[in-house]
Amino acid sequence: MITSPVRAARRWAVALILIAGLAVAPPAHAQDPPANDLLNAVLWMQRSVEYKASAMTAFALARLRLDQALADRSWTAAPKEQTDAFESLPPAIIVDIDETILDNSGYQAWMALKDTTFDAKTWNAFVNTVSSSAIVGAVEFITYAQSKGVTVFYVSNRTAEEEEPTRKNLARLGFPIDDKLDTVLMTKERPEWTSAKGTRRAHVAKSYRVLLNLGDNLGDFVDDYRGTEAERLKVFEDNRDRWGREWIMLANPSYGSFETAPFKHDFKLPVGDRRKAKRNVLDAWPGP
Repeated sequence: MITSPVRAARRWAVALILIAGLAVAPPAHAQDPPANDLLNAVLWMQRSVEYKASAMTAFALARLRLDQALADRSWTAAPKEQTDAFESLPPAIIVDIDETILDNSGYQAWMALKDTTFDAKTWNAFVNTVSSSAIVGAVEFITYAQSKGVTVFYVSNRTAEEEEPTRKNLARLGFPIDDKLDTVLMTKERPEWTSAKGTRRAHVAKSYRVLLNLGDNLGDFVDDYRGTEAERLKVFEDNRDRWGREWIMLANPSYGSFETAPFKHDFKLPVGDRRKAKRNVLDAWPGP
């Protein structure tokens, strides 16, 4: 079939219009990144001056309380574990590691960007990079405590297998570690040293007067931290006089028993069900 010049011209015109349309079409937008529960918390811990100021405030208070505790031999931060005749014991402090003196927000950021959750294998891989940084003010406070003749015990729920890279990380950042006494007490290092830290606090309290306890989670201070929200609140209230005195809490909005309490600490639940449980306990304004 022979195409007339007019028809051919029309076809060319249509083709040119289509080509022109493609040339000026708006670029396709990349899909929005998935929502992740960690995003704002990690952003705050990594980028905000408010978090740095919060940590410095906690360690400044700890320094003041340390001096008070040294002057008062009846002072103890381990009321359940300390023996009756503790007044003459040498002084020590108990310090949690993760998010108390070591900043692991790089791992939290990785989880947020990958939209994944905690896994023991990936956490172990991170620990072995020895790349955690120091929480602002932590090295200075620990060094100050040591200068006052106070033994520093690092009580962590990292596993015994992770002790070597943990020691390397602490040493790299300038945290003092006793080379004659085991002061880095990890979970599973002994059969009775479980994730509940009471047995390790008792181990320290047998030989030392515990002046301060520093942590970022209720479980760093008491063993009954995995209850319901109401039970946790009662534990908090029962120890009201200790907060800010012999117990110093560091801020950690990224993880902890606070965010697992709404779903009863049941990690077998799907992520969506955990999020739903957390949403259900929020005390929300009903809106306009």
